[in-house]
Amino acid sequence: MSDFPEERLCQRRSVLSELLRQMPQLRSHLYFKSSLTALSHAMEDRVLAGTDRPLLIASFQQEKFYRQEAHRYRRLGEISDQVYVLAAPDTEFSDLVSEYDLIPFEHTDALASEWHLVAIGAQSSACLICREKIVPPSEIPVLPEIDASRRFEGIWTFDRQVTIAAAHILLDRIKGYRPDLAAKIAQAKQEYLVAVPTIPQDHSASADAFVQRLVTYLQARQYKLLKAYRSIEEKEERERLVNTITGAIRRSLNSADILQVAGQEIGKATGVSRCLIYQYRKDDRAVTISHEYLANSGINSLVGKSWNLADNPIFKEVVTTHESTSLAEVSVTKTWQRTLSRQGISDWLIVPVLHQDRLLGAIELHQHEPSPLPWSDDTINLVEAIATQIGSTLIQAESYTNLEYLNQQLEALDRTRANLVAITGHELRTPLSTIQVCLESLATEPDMSLEMRQVMLNTALGDAERMRKLVQDFLTLSQLESGRIQWHPEPLSLEECIDLALSGLNTRRYNRDLPKIIVDLPPDLPFVRADGEWLVEVLTKLLDNACKFTTGKDRIAIQAAKTESMLEVIVADTGRGIAPELLQMVFERFYQAEGSLRRTAGGTGLGLAICRQIVNGWGGEIWAESAGKDCGSRFHFTVPSI
Repeated sequence: MSDFPEERLCQRRSVLSELLRQMPQLRSHLYFKSSLTALSHAMEDRVLAGTDRPLLIASFQQEKFYRQEAHRYRRLGEISDQVYVLAAPDTEFSDLVSEYDLIPFEHTDALASEWHLVAIGAQSSACLICREKIVPPSEIPVLPEIDASRRFEGIWTFDRQVTIAAAHILLDRIKGYRPDLAAKIAQAKQEYLVAVPTIPQDHSASADAFVQRLVTYLQARQYKLLKAYRSIEEKEERERLVNTITGAIRRSLNSADILQVAGQEIGKATGVSRCLIYQYRKDDRAVTISHEYLANSGINSLVGKSWNLADNPIFKEVVTTHESTSLAEVSVTKTWQRTLSRQGISDWLIVPVLHQDRLLGAIELHQHEPSPLPWSDDTINLVEAIATQIGSTLIQAESYTNLEYLNQQLEALDRTRANLVAITGHELRTPLSTIQVCLESLATEPDMSLEMRQVMLNTALGDAERMRKLVQDFLTLSQLESGRIQWHPEPLSLEECIDLALSGLNTRRYNRDLPKIIVDLPPDLPFVRADGEWLVEVLTKLLDNACKFTTGKDRIAIQAAKTESMLEVIVADTGRGIAPELLQMVFERFYQAEGSLRRTAGGTGLGLAICRQIVNGWGGEIWAESAGKDCGSRFHFTVPSI
């Protein structure tokens, strides 16, 4: 029992310190963790490649480090029965059964900060005895490829005397933790730890074998580093590409600019022959190519050409799965094989541009080489990452466009509101004032003559009718725009509809002479298919509009002509005419050429808007023509014929 405290103290000492105390001529050196790993693996490989049954002692700082090398030590244990592995236990290290002896040591032991490997054979020896050196944070460089934060100081040598001394220290340490191995340790000391080997050593052969193993390990390590560097370069290229596209997005929300930049950058980054990017809307059977990257001028450009999607088996698969698809993943018909041959395409990849599972477009990569390389995962992942970015951008651009459209609509509504206020104020206030004056005169002047009374009544009735028409036009336009109108198409004679419109026109009250109206229709005019009430309404409003802007000296002509499946009706006049830049605006609601408060002709500006809604309702078109001011105007509309 008297030896126990000294034995415990010995277990806590540093093996490196003890070795340097016994051999003061030795000088320790500094090693990085990666260097020690290379040396250790080279030493182990030399043992595995040799024919000796050596003594091998390995000390790991922690059990988790040993587990990374456990498979190597199982192979070493098959070569020799004198293999010892020390480590600070983390789990059930002490209970493991293996081909070699496991020695758990206490975490407070100096071994917990050391790294040892001793190998002694009949003709070779080597040892690595080192301990971890604490490095101040200020001295740790930022080098991702080297674990420079972990450094060790110690001895590495082929010298047999030094190796034997280190083995003595470690075997004594093992005996302290595993007394049950005393006999085996005594055998190891007697067999291996002799000052002079019984068989001469061939140091050059030993060193050559070690160097070969070390070089092999370092080459494998270098290959891994090169792969890591390539991976880093690819990631940097991917980030650069994404940043380029992101920069284009920030400079402009124009989808055309974004797609053009993306196509060029993807083509350069992937090294393909051609890269196409296009937008897609549901049920599109073809698209017109606007954005293309070509690697060389020997490939035919597709810009401006129609690109078939309906018969493309790769695109069909993309539409179905919403996943990237290549030519090798689909079955190709003979017809499509001829298409590939004609285009000179040897391989094809389509990556969908998606946003929330909505297909917005596609990125196509083409190869034209006779023996194309297969599409790598890195290439597909890169293009998919960019496609995701493009998808978000297209949605932003679409939202921006919609916002601009809504702003324009709001501005138009604001103008409409202002016109509505001005027009209704004028159109309602004026007749109401007239009616009020007439009724007050009739009520307060009992001696008024019968002739004057009749004038007052006629004036009041005329303005009441004017107000009724205003309200009726509002209601009619509202019903047409909301789609609440029930159409009742039937075969009709255009001539009869014109007669009804003229009859209604003659009953209206005008304070001036009307122009001469001429009906000039071909004798063989076919019937039209339309709702008679609404057809008469269109004719009436066009004739009323012509009468407002003509004088008694002008003329109005009603003409018709047959076209394919439609009948074109023309109402022409020789009146004021319309400026060419206003021809599209005359069909807008509340539009009046003279302004709402300075016009000489009455009306609300709703008549032509109502005509457009009616004509569009039966599938026709309406438009206006005029050579300019005082050159008259011609209003055309089409109606289905039989």
